[in-house]
Amino acid sequence: MRILRVLPLAIRMVALAIMAVAATAVATAVLVEWLSPWAAAASATVLVGGIAGLVVWRTFVPLRALFRALAGTVAGYRDGDFNFGITWDRYGDLIELVDAHNELGHALREQRVALVQRELLLDTMVQNTPVGMLLLDPNRRVVLGNLAARKMMGDGRKLEGGSLDALLHDAPPAVRDAFARGGDGMFTVGDEDHEDIYHLARRMFRLNGRIHELVLLRQMTAELRRQEVQTWKKVIRVISHELNNSLAPIASLAHSGAELLRRGQHEKLPIALATIEERARHLEGFLRDYARFAKLPTPRGEPVRLPVFVEKLRTQVDFAIEGAIPDETLRFDPAQMEQAMLNLLKNAHESGSAHDAVSLAVRRVADGWRIDVLDRGSGMNESVLSNALLPFYSTKRSGTGLGLALSREIAEAHGGRIALLNRDGGGLCVSMVLPAPSQS
Repeated sequence: MRILRVLPLAIRMVALAIMAVAATAVATAVLVEWLSPWAAAASATVLVGGIAGLVVWRTFVPLRALFRALAGTVAGYRDGDFNFGITWDRYGDLIELVDAHNELGHALREQRVALVQRELLLDTMVQNTPVGMLLLDPNRRVVLGNLAARKMMGDGRKLEGGSLDALLHDAPPAVRDAFARGGDGMFTVGDEDHEDIYHLARRMFRLNGRIHELVLLRQMTAELRRQEVQTWKKVIRVISHELNNSLAPIASLAHSGAELLRRGQHEKLPIALATIEERARHLEGFLRDYARFAKLPTPRGEPVRLPVFVEKLRTQVDFAIEGAIPDETLRFDPAQMEQAMLNLLKNAHESGSAHDAVSLAVRRVADGWRIDVLDRGSGMNESVLSNALLPFYSTKRSGTGLGLALSREIAEAHGGRIALLNRDGGGLCVSMVLPAPSQS
């Protein structure tokens, strides 16, 4: 019987049926000596049938218990409870089923533990980040508000379950205006003596089939103040350096001129005065460049044909043309754009490139028109590439760091952008992308 217990259930039932038929035949042969053949057969059938029924009952009662246990564990898995295990040592095929079921429960338990750990880590990060985070449901009610959001929006109290409109009702006007504008942006809270600068970012996404909104509030005051101080320090260093380079020789030459007058050596005075004039004009141009950068006016767009614009540039600086210039009309401020392109072309000539290797190319791209200024100079390393467009950054001994920065300001004021890229074979490509004119 022990062997039968580990056999597959179907084989066991067939074996039991054969044994029952054999037992019935033997019992009939024995009883026929005392009873009539029909009575002996009936008695043998009843006896063996009772024994077989008992065996079947003892076989299927554990099976029913096993099926109930399996149904219970499946219900537990559905409810998220994976702390179940089943022990079974009967019937080989069902042992495999129970083992597979237990392995599934073990795998689900491990996944659940890992998921809980990740949730705890994520919650810790969300709660302790300095960025205020609000998760809003479709009814603009707060589903989640981290500690920074509580401090910024709720005086430290919990925000979950509350309405965003109620929070904004008690918030400063600048906060309400920032939310009313929609999209991302920066706003200032407080007065001149105690003001805080915030950046607002808003993103929509689908959660459990419903649209939710994630609101991020980041306090930028300290970071912007540090950047502002560093920028002013750099401005002061550059201006001080440039003023000293001009004023020191002017003062020296003025003193020398006075000595020449005292000695009556008038023939040397024109040289000293010419040098003073040259340094004064250099200083005037330097300050004019700073003023132009600081007070860049709003572009006054007008239709400009590209071939005419490029030919006008060639009258002021030499460069080759790669390909054909499209006979298209763009809309921009010609004076500002001319200044921007001249800055880029002059930088290309000062890059160490051969004079005839500076070129310009114009082509259509998906979001507008791309103007490339190309050279075969020494190019830029990664550090210079990442800083070249910043104001006051320059690798040139006498550079002001305003040429590329001014060109970028002009491009962005027109809704465009500038990018720098080293070329294969050496040199630099400076690309200005301008939006295509509206067809309306």
